[in-house]
Amino acid sequence: MNNEVVMTSNAGNLPFLMEMHRWGIEVIKAIQKIENPALTMMLKFITALGTEVLYVPFILFIFWWIDEKRGLRLGILIIASAWINTFLKDILKQPRPFNLDPSVGLAHESSYGAPSGHAQMSLTFWVPMAAWCSQAWTAMTGEKAERRRKRIIWGAAVFFILLIAFTRLYLGVHFPTDIFAGWILGGIILCVFFIAGPYLEKLFAAAGIRSQNICVAAIVLLMNGVYPHDRAFPALLLGFCLGYTLMKQRFPFSARGEIDGKKPGIKVMFFRCITGFLGLAVIYLGLRLILPGEGSLFADIPVWGKFSPYYPLGRFIRYAFLGFWASAGAPWIFQLMGLAADVKAGSNADNNSGQE
Repeated sequence: MNNEVVMTSNAGNLPFLMEMHRWGIEVIKAIQKIENPALTMMLKFITALGTEVLYVPFILFIFWWIDEKRGLRLGILIIASAWINTFLKDILKQPRPFNLDPSVGLAHESSYGAPSGHAQMSLTFWVPMAAWCSQAWTAMTGEKAERRRKRIIWGAAVFFILLIAFTRLYLGVHFPTDIFAGWILGGIILCVFFIAGPYLEKLFAAAGIRSQNICVAAIVLLMNGVYPHDRAFPALLLGFCLGYTLMKQRFPFSARGEIDGKKPGIKVMFFRCITGFLGLAVIYLGLRLILPGEGSLFADIPVWGKFSPYYPLGRFIRYAFLGFWASAGAPWIFQLMGLAADVKAGSNADNNSGQE
C-alpha cells in the first residue's frame, strides 16, 4: 500500500506539494528529537484514543445511560464525519511522511494521509461534548464558578484535540498540513451540525416516521453511489437511524427513565454495558463467520471466500445490524431484563418525533 500511495499521489506532479511535504518532514524530525521508547509507547496508546476505540464506547455510553437523543446526534455526526474523511482521502491520494522518508515512521497506517482523520474526528467529537457539558452546568449556582467550570471543560477539550494532533506528528504518520486540513474539514462539519442541525431536526420531526426512514435510506443510497469502496459507514448510519425510529415507535426507551421509581444507577449501567457490548460482539463475530469474506466458515466455497463478489453486501448487512442493535436491539433487551423503564408505545411524548 505504501508504494501505491507514493505512485498515485498528486504530489509528484505539483512542486508546491513536494515543498510542503519536505517542510512537514523537517517539522516531524524536529519533534522527534525528543523521541524515546517510553514516550513512543505512551503516544501510541494516546493516538489510539483518537479512533473508534474511544468514540464508539463513549457514544453508546451516552445513548444507553445519559441521553439517547444526544447519543443519536453524536453518533450521526461521527459516522458522517468518518465517511467524509475516508471519501476525501481516496480522492486526494496523498502520501504519509513515512512513504517519502521511512526514517520518520514510528508507526504505520495503510490508508492515505490527508486530511487527518484523527485531527478531524477529535474536533468533531470533543467540541460537541464540551458544548453539551458546559450546558449541563449552566443550572449550577454561582456565575464565577460556572465560568470556571466552562473554562476547565473547554480547556480539557482543546488540550486533547492538540494532544491527538501532536501524537500524529510525533509518530510520523501525518504532515502538519494533514492536521490543518483535518481541522478545517472538521470545522466545516461542526458549522453545519450546530447551525443547520436544529433546523433539520425540526424538519425531520415534522415529517413523520415513514418520511424519515425514506430520507435516511435515500442518503445511504447516495453515499454508496458516491463512494462504493467501503459500505461500513453508510450501513451503520442506516441501521442506527432505522433502529432509533423503530424503538421510538414500538418500545420507547429513556436512558434516564426511572425504574421502579428510581433513576438508573451504576449497577444498571454496568449490566447495560455488558449486555450491549456482548450483543455487538455476537453480531459482529457471528455474521463475519456466516457472511462472505476471508473470515467466513464457508470461505472454501469459491463465491464465499476472500474475493467473493458478495463480500461488500455481507459487510453492509453486518454493519447495518450493528447500528440497529445499538439503537433498538439493546434498548429492547434492557427493557426485557428490567434494566430500563418499560414505557408503552404511545405514552411517550416523543413517540412520533422520530430522530430528534
